Amino acid sequence: MSRLRSAVRSGKRAGLEALETGEPKRNRSNKAAKEAEPLNASSPPCLRHTIPPAADVELLRSQLLHWYDNNKRDLPWRTLAVTELDLNIRTYAVWVSEVMLQQTQVATVIDYYNKWMKRWPTVRHLSAATLEEVNQMWAGLGYYSRGRRLHEGAQKVVSQLKGQLPRTVGSLLKQLPGVGRYTAAAVGSIALGQVTGAVDGNVVRVLCRLRAIGADSTSPAVTEALWRLANTLVDPERPGDFNQALMELGARVCSPRGPVCSQCPVQSHCHSHRRAHGKGKKKPGKPCTLPDIEDCMSSATCPLCPSEPWDDALGVQNFPRKPSKKPPRVERTLTCVVTRRGEEGGDEYLLARRPSKGLLAGLWEFPSLLQGEKSCESKDKTALCAQISALLATDVTESLLQPAGEVAHIFSHIHQTYVVHRVRLKDADAQKQTDNAQWLTRSALQEAAVPAGVKKIVKLCDSVDSHKEQSCNGVKRQNRTGAKKKKNQETSKKPKLSAADGGSRQLCLSAFFSHGKQE
Repeated sequence: MSRLRSAVRSGKRAGLEALETGEPKRNRSNKAAKEAEPLNASSPPCLRHTIPPAADVELLRSQLLHWYDNNKRDLPWRTLAVTELDLNIRTYAVWVSEVMLQQTQVATVIDYYNKWMKRWPTVRHLSAATLEEVNQMWAGLGYYSRGRRLHEGAQKVVSQLKGQLPRTVGSLLKQLPGVGRYTAAAVGSIALGQVTGAVDGNVVRVLCRLRAIGADSTSPAVTEALWRLANTLVDPERPGDFNQALMELGARVCSPRGPVCSQCPVQSHCHSHRRAHGKGKKKPGKPCTLPDIEDCMSSATCPLCPSEPWDDALGVQNFPRKPSKKPPRVERTLTCVVTRRGEEGGDEYLLARRPSKGLLAGLWEFPSLLQGEKSCESKDKTALCAQISALLATDVTESLLQPAGEVAHIFSHIHQTYVVHRVRLKDADAQKQTDNAQWLTRSALQEAAVPAGVKKIVKLCDSVDSHKEQSCNGVKRQNRTGAKKKKNQETSKKPKLSAADGGSRQLCLSAFFSHGKQE
């Protein structure tokens, strides 16, 4: 055991020397990529950013795993990773969870994951499903290409790999479509026990703050440094738990905004926390083994140092640094909600299938037409009507379009506005359709593989109908009130008869007898 530990520590020291002196690997090898990289990319990083001594690594592992054991969330995929004895099912379960968790919050994924695993508990079950069924199950989770890649991967495993998922990080990366560096490392460490780090967005934030890495976190130099650091820090006995602990720490404690440093189990290792609380400055007369963080920031050669000065108001949130995002592309799409009377009496909606590639590939939507920057609305309406006519093999003219309003929907990189119109078809005009179109009832539409934008459009139409109904009811109430008021006015104008004129007014007792005597 002592020899094994010595060998592990020797390997770590070799990794440290490589990080301090070697040039980071590059994902791009062409000339344009090299010219785009900073001039100091080949310079060694400052010691502050590098891997800590072996003793500190052991302590950090122990502190982080102890915190994780006592604070980890009870999540279904974690339970399966621990309790499932079948290696193939365990690998599949972790793979599904990691794909779902990309760009999606844990709270949202849990319900989707449970339904998915109940319906397709093994890779063979998923392979036998149709893409339509997969899209339907994925509806509402976003980034639909993830579900499609899972389906493609399952079919490849069954048809080409005899139903057995790859057993190493390298083979996961090479053989499964849509599996990148992080997903392969996460599945390999959690499901297969492979000793490898895994760097996702949470881990990037944690490591950048721990090592005061302030350069652009998306740059090749920072990316390679973070992966080297993660591969060195990972616990060889519990690689999956360690990687999940780092992710859990980033999600719940070392968060993007409002980090709770007082609850951080590795606070003593964090250079950013030390700087934020004034513990990282040099004291007169005392030697310092590491360069001051302010000196590090003034370095013109370190590829991991921040180029901007430290902001005291931000504290540890000075790290990581990311380039400013490009504003989303603005698009307007002309959309038509075509309805007809269904066989059961309710409305049915016409949906068209999107192209098999590109945004929302293969999903169903209302007939739509993307408008250009200088497009003419009348011409666009004519083109949209031609599209609907082709789907139904009947003639739909522009005069049938009734405006309903607009719906805004934001994708990760597109700010979409749907300009919604409606058409109500007669039964005779709505019988035929092509293979790329289908009629769905309202209940079927809610369960179909449709984007969230489609459901927003349905809500808009419901709102318009509700407003019209309220307006009609208001007019009816006004008409009834007016008629009643008019009737009351007419009644009040009629002459009232007195007792002497034969009226039926009741007399008091004395007047009655007086009236009788007179007679």
